[in-house]
Amino acid sequence: MSIRIHKPGLLATVQDLGRTGYGKYGIIVSGAMDRFAHRTANWLAGNDDGAAALEITLSGFAAEFEQDHWVAITGGNMTPVIDGRAVPMWRPVFVRKGSRLVLKQPVSGCRAYLAVSGGVDVPEVMGSRSTYLRAGIGGFEGRALRAGDELPVGTPRLGVSEAPAGDGSFYAVSWAIPWSLLPAYGQNPAIRVIRGRQWDDFTLRSRQAFLQSSFHVTPQSDRMGYRLSGPSLELESPREYLSEAVALGTVQIPADGQPIVLMADRQTLGGYPKIAQVISADLPVMAQATPGGHIAFREVSPEEAESLFIREERKLKRLKTMIRLKLKEDNYA
Repeated sequence: MSIRIHKPGLLATVQDLGRTGYGKYGIIVSGAMDRFAHRTANWLAGNDDGAAALEITLSGFAAEFEQDHWVAITGGNMTPVIDGRAVPMWRPVFVRKGSRLVLKQPVSGCRAYLAVSGGVDVPEVMGSRSTYLRAGIGGFEGRALRAGDELPVGTPRLGVSEAPAGDGSFYAVSWAIPWSLLPAYGQNPAIRVIRGRQWDDFTLRSRQAFLQSSFHVTPQSDRMGYRLSGPSLELESPREYLSEAVALGTVQIPADGQPIVLMADRQTLGGYPKIAQVISADLPVMAQATPGGHIAFREVSPEEAESLFIREERKLKRLKTMIRLKLKEDNYA
């Protein structure tokens, strides 16, 4: 069973939750940019958290299903249609053999996730199926997807034989993830941060500007980092820093004074001063920021950031349980 790619769009890759444990060798984590959308898509398709799915950036993507599949589409709204009919997001969808999925005009966000029951069955590299583009490893042949690629799919986790009958190209279940449980996705979001290790090394004016200004998301933003444009942020005095570990969401300030928010394909070490760290709860929102849009930063305390992280993890646990119960009620799992 496979999925044939007709158009990859701007960028489409195979991603799971990342390649952990190899940072000391200089191997980056990679993995899905929006881990909330990725994990939820997998649960809706009957998979475990870490199954490989497709991460699709902006529009122009098209693919054909060469077998009957249960799938789920989450993340940014790229106006998905199957054979001309709009496909609802954030719910299980049964797609029949020969159907063609197209992602059209972006409505919100910039990354959609397509999970298929059984997961995309590419080989693991160092314990992960994620694509690391710069090193050319993982994913499908270590690269972005191209027209003509056929992606193998693992053994379905949801019963195809129990799927509803009908003549249409697809069938979507009647229930979906409530909007109230989704991250606060938005066109111009306010991203919560805690102070970084070098916060006090910046001028008072720069610290105030960082928290009170709006920053433009530049077209140079990618999976490695979001490059922002706004007021120049300056140190109190020139300093040299030793390279040290960086994390998903670290906000670095290079010599030009313009912030870079490190994302999934970030390097393992960085020598630029770190003014802030995006809190874990807002990383999915950051991952859906659209080039050309704007973001603002709002400071929270480490204690509040921890409380928000715990709240989000509890919400995800409830969400996972709810999805599994609904799939069992519908006799698909």
